[in-house]
Amino acid sequence: MTAGDPLQVRVRDIVELAPSLKRFSFEPAHGGLFPTPPAGGHVMLTLRDGARVMKNAYSLVSAPMDRARYDIIVRLVAQSRGGSAFLHRKVAPGDVLEMARPVSLFPLASSAKKHLLIGGGIGITPLLSFLPELKARGARFELHQLSGGEEAPVFERLLAPYAAGEEIRVHGGGRAAFDLAGLLSRQPLGTHVYVCGPHALMDAVTTTAAALGWPKGKVHKESFGGGGGGLPFRALLKRSGIEVEVGESQSLLEAIEAAGVEAPCLCRGGACGECRTEVIEGEVDHRDDFLSEQEKASGKLVLTCVSRARGPRLVLDL
Repeated sequence: MTAGDPLQVRVRDIVELAPSLKRFSFEPAHGGLFPTPPAGGHVMLTLRDGARVMKNAYSLVSAPMDRARYDIIVRLVAQSRGGSAFLHRKVAPGDVLEMARPVSLFPLASSAKKHLLIGGGIGITPLLSFLPELKARGARFELHQLSGGEEAPVFERLLAPYAAGEEIRVHGGGRAAFDLAGLLSRQPLGTHVYVCGPHALMDAVTTTAAALGWPKGKVHKESFGGGGGGLPFRALLKRSGIEVEVGESQSLLEAIEAAGVEAPCLCRGGACGECRTEVIEGEVDHRDDFLSEQEKASGKLVLTCVSRARGPRLVLDL
C-alpha cells in the first residue's frame, strides 16, 4: 500500500447528535490502525449511490492521537446535492466506504503565541481536532462558537471536555450578539486567528482583522461550503472531447466527474488550488479563495470546485 492509496473504512457506529447532525465513526475495514491524521485534517469520502458517484470532504473531529477510529460530523443540508442526504439516510453501521487519506490545508501555526479559534455552525468541526493538540502542547488558546437553535447544546457538549481552565464560549445568538471587533482588538501580539464557517463569517473576520491592522499571514480560514449555485452553462473539455451541462445547483467539478472524466481535486471548497484548470475560452465567475486577484483578472484559470461561467460556455484544457 502506497501513501496515495485510498483507505477502505467500515462504519463503526452512527450517533444522532441532533435531528440535523450525525456523528459517523469509521474503523479500518481490514483491521490495524489508521495513519496519524494532522490536527485540522480532513478526508474525502467516495459515496456510490447506484450509478452516481459523489466525493465529499469532511473534517475529522476525532483526536489525532486515536488511530483506531476516524470520526466526522455531518449536517443534513436542506438543499443537499446528495452527500449529506446519502450519509444520513442510506449509510448504516457495517457499510464499507472508500476514504482518501487525511490531509490538512488548515494547520496550526507553530510560531503563534496564542491561538484564537472562531467557528460558525458546522464550521466547528476542524477546530475540534485542534483542541487535543493544543491541550497536549500546553498552548494558549481561546475558542468562540457561533450557533443557535437545536445545535447550540450539541456543540456545548462537544466542547465541554476541553473547557476546564480555558476560555471556550458558545454564542447561541449567532453573529448579532457577537462583538467580533472587540474580540480581535484585545488579542495580544503574536496571536493567530483561525475561522471556519459560513462565507459571511469568514469574510467578516478577514475584513475586520485587516481594518484593525492584523497581518494577513496571521488570519487563517477554511471552507467546504462550495461556491453556491447559479445559472446553468456548458463546459467543453477540449482534451477529452466531451461537452458537459452544469446545472443550477451543480458545481463544474461535479459535472466533470459525472461525465466520467478524472479531474484533480482535494478540498472541494476553493481553498487549496488542486483543481485549478486552464481556461481556453469563456469568462469565469471566480468564487475561490486561492487565486490571486491578478490570476483572476487574467481569466486563464478556474477552480472547478467552486467557480462558474459568467456566460453560456467555457472551454477548458481538460
